[in-house]
Amino acid sequence: MTSHSETPLALLGPARLIPLLTIERAEDAAPLARTLVEAGLTTMEIALRTKAAPQAIRNILRDVPGAVPAAGNVMTAHDLAIARDVGARFALSPGFTPALLEAAAAHTDMPFVPGIATPSELMTVMSAGFHVVKFFPGATFGGAATLRAMAAPFPHARFCPTGGTSEDDLEDWLSQPNVIAVGGAWLAPIDEIRAREWAKIGARAKAAVAKYLARRTAA
Repeated sequence: MTSHSETPLALLGPARLIPLLTIERAEDAAPLARTLVEAGLTTMEIALRTKAAPQAIRNILRDVPGAVPAAGNVMTAHDLAIARDVGARFALSPGFTPALLEAAAAHTDMPFVPGIATPSELMTVMSAGFHVVKFFPGATFGGAATLRAMAAPFPHARFCPTGGTSEDDLEDWLSQPNVIAVGGAWLAPIDEIRAREWAKIGARAKAAVAKYLARRTAA
């Protein structure tokens, strides 16, 4: 692994389950993150697709000990700079551009996970030194079977699938040796965040953690 991969691997590997959060009100960030941390999900991805997202990350860092907030939906070098400025622990993108890879490689203090969907895209980001990637949209591009097929030609790649993942396919994803974590908006749906249904979100998160732990114990 190169230096571009070591920190994302260390952060995502122990987490295993990553809630993908769309936060529209910054004041919701701390109670939401606290709910997830109490359920056992400490690492979370906050999408930079709302005006509230940067302050949401700040609020989580300030108010929720143990939380590891990442900046998601990073599309440009400017987004990457925002992630650095607000103190996000790392940044993720659903894809990549040459400019984004160049910016990420130049700022190693902000660990970056680019997104890929095909072997050719994976080869491109690996040639730039990124061996830990998002697989997006995972369900659309063949699910866990695609990552099983990628394991032999790309033994050093590690994946965090997102996009169409669900509780129903969680075990299939996590059973793949090259999958280090699975991300999903289903863990904290936007309508429940809007309604501030923290108890409902917490119950679902606890159930997901228990399902993963049961699979790991059985293995």
